Amino acid sequence: MIDDEILAGIEAVLMITDAAVGAGELAASLGLDEDTVLEAIAVLKADYDGDEDRRQRGFEIRHVAGGFRIFSRGDYHDVVKDFLTADQSTKLSQAALETLAVIAYRQPISRPRIAAIRGVSVDGVIRTLLLRGLIVEAGKEASTSALLYATTREFLDTMGMNSIDDLPDIAPYLPEDADVAELGSEDTEVLAEIGSDDIADESVEMSRAAD
Repeated sequence: MIDDEILAGIEAVLMITDAAVGAGELAASLGLDEDTVLEAIAVLKADYDGDEDRRQRGFEIRHVAGGFRIFSRGDYHDVVKDFLTADQSTKLSQAALETLAVIAYRQPISRPRIAAIRGVSVDGVIRTLLLRGLIVEAGKEASTSALLYATTREFLDTMGMNSIDDLPDIAPYLPEDADVAELGSEDTEVLAEIGSDDIADESVEMSRAAD
């Protein structure tokens, strides 16, 4: 019998990760054996899926990339997409512009690296940019297995560029002796302004969401 503390511990880990976590990793972090972890995940999955006595949850555990992650349930993709892309004709937030600028100039780049550069969590912003089709997952970082992100053709179309090579040189906008890899959240505001007029304009429409 799997006790509630084990179930809660696995949930806590899966809720904060941005990449699939293997059964071995979960076992090591929670001081369990892999069989117990797999049994616990099966219990959680059944609980989330619901039955005649319990409602189905809006999220689910999936086995992907050799590990496990919690995702919003696929049945509600349209609901989530509509929520995140509501009123797409309005401008992106400053946080979204800053994050998009970091990705554009440092791609492919991982979510933890983006967060380190900006100095804040970027989970929600990343989801919005993905659904708006401005960025896409671009493999995994070799050393950490964290997902990498890059800009898309829609980003280029919105910016009016033929390729990423058309991005303007940011050197004139950087503090002396600074590098984009070392910039903090205040400095990325400068990056967000470079060539971003088309994205920031309230009349721009980004109607194609990522699949």
